[in-house]
Amino acid sequence: MMVRFSRVLERSSVFAAFLRQKDWSSKFTTVKYSSTKAEPRLHRMEYQDAVCTLNTLQTNACALEQVRRERGHPQLQLQAMRGFLERAGLVVEELDHLNIIHVTGTKGKGSTCAFTEQILRSYGFRTGFYSSPHLVQVRERIRINGKPIGKELFTKYFWQVYGRLYETKDTHGGSMPAYFRFLTILAFHIFLQEKVDLAVIEVGIGGAYDCTNIIRRPWVCGIASLGIDHTSILGDTIEKIAWQKGGIFKPGVPAFTVKQPDSPMMVLKERAKEIGCPLWVCPELEEYPADSGPLRLGLAGHHQRSNASLALQLSHSWLQRRCLPDQSIPSPADESKGVSPAAGFQPSPIMAKGLEDTEWPGRTQTLKHGPVTYFLDGAHTTRSMLACVSWFSEVASQHERTTGGPVVRVLLFNATGERDSAAMLKLLVPCHFDFAVFCPNITEAIASCNADQQNFNVSVENMLTRCLDNQRSWRLLNGQEEKPGDQLLISRDVLPLVAAECCSKTLVFPCILSALQWLSQGRDSILAHPDKRVIPVKPSVTAKAAPLRDATGIHVLVAGSLHLVGGVLKHLDPSFAS
Repeated sequence: MMVRFSRVLERSSVFAAFLRQKDWSSKFTTVKYSSTKAEPRLHRMEYQDAVCTLNTLQTNACALEQVRRERGHPQLQLQAMRGFLERAGLVVEELDHLNIIHVTGTKGKGSTCAFTEQILRSYGFRTGFYSSPHLVQVRERIRINGKPIGKELFTKYFWQVYGRLYETKDTHGGSMPAYFRFLTILAFHIFLQEKVDLAVIEVGIGGAYDCTNIIRRPWVCGIASLGIDHTSILGDTIEKIAWQKGGIFKPGVPAFTVKQPDSPMMVLKERAKEIGCPLWVCPELEEYPADSGPLRLGLAGHHQRSNASLALQLSHSWLQRRCLPDQSIPSPADESKGVSPAAGFQPSPIMAKGLEDTEWPGRTQTLKHGPVTYFLDGAHTTRSMLACVSWFSEVASQHERTTGGPVVRVLLFNATGERDSAAMLKLLVPCHFDFAVFCPNITEAIASCNADQQNFNVSVENMLTRCLDNQRSWRLLNGQEEKPGDQLLISRDVLPLVAAECCSKTLVFPCILSALQWLSQGRDSILAHPDKRVIPVKPSVTAKAAPLRDATGIHVLVAGSLHLVGGVLKHLDPSFAS
């Protein structure tokens, strides 16, 4: 891992030297937006060079100092973001021309954005869509007309923005924006360059002090389901989190929220009144009249219905402003409450088709590879895991009824950060898995791992220790005894190529590929392809897989982390690797 990181720094240093040879200061220091000017092409700077340089912003010393300095003064985050934006050649006023739909929430904000973008694209508008995190390649975060921006365009725009920021860093104390800030600036730059009709912007974390909240005048705002997450940043109660999420409200800009519990809804109402923002609560999806029967959704799971309702309201509000620009925005009917129920209008055929055509990989997604069926969901909070369990229980049972023989259920799980793994695992116990497999979010235990999925903020030791902790939690939840001496021996710099075993039901693997190869037992033709390197495991671990070899079907739930789901998709879906 450290060898790969040194190569990243070396590439960044090469770029720095290249910049120093050129007198580009006049091009990079302007604070006026100059997206129509073509920048000099950087020779031999390819997509992977851009991604490797981007990754240096994960551990940039100045970025870490920014976090420490701003933690006690969160308003400094937006001030700093405006400074970085200007150094990149943009000004906040330019963002008004993007006709933005700004969406936050704890669970469902990405799906809401996906529904909204698809609806408006179905009307023929040129859409931009900024989301996070990415599953396989970082350019997935920035989409034009529903497609991730191409490698060539990503590379071109990356060096334009990075060059402007790098050339001005010495006059700003050596500071460079951290990873997410940089990508947000890059997304704004790309959307302006590509002249989109609108931009759907998903908040990163929270709302009030998230770097996307430099947006001054969105056309409409939305809040998806609220829950507990990122407590060290947003606060440890649902009310504190609601206050942060309501920070995206803007004076006079219509806002919509899905139904929330009483206490966070009260906070949102107070925030809307304080800011001067009309706020509406979305109806249930069943309340929208439809001539051709119930609305059909492209995303599975009952919880997607509230996301679809929010998307209908956001797209309807945007279309009203676009098509009826002189129409004033109505205030909520009940001024004393500051919030009103939104009307369940009749969706147009285009809206209905947009909902049905929506795709959002890694969220309640099913992939069938012969006898092996994968159920993928990036649920990473207790509330989203509840929805995941409900979806998996229903859809897996449907598949099992048509399998025609015994089925083995396997859980592939990982969780990162401050997430309560034990609480999520407890919710998964009723699914009655035959095996529970744990692995870190490392795609392959080889040096050629894709730069898009490298994370230098967490050590390999910490990742594998977390997996062992998850394994212990699972065993305790299932009443299994602790076996002394069973642990994964971790090299400081090299991933072990053996699995750790504690009992017949749980295993820990050093990477995603080794876990997938074991649980599929050669029965997935894509994983058994000659191009896939086979990760060796102990004979005793192989012997435990007999039920997997004998079963008619293998059902695998992948959950706990979107990064884990992304690593799995990289191996299972060739389209993600291109």
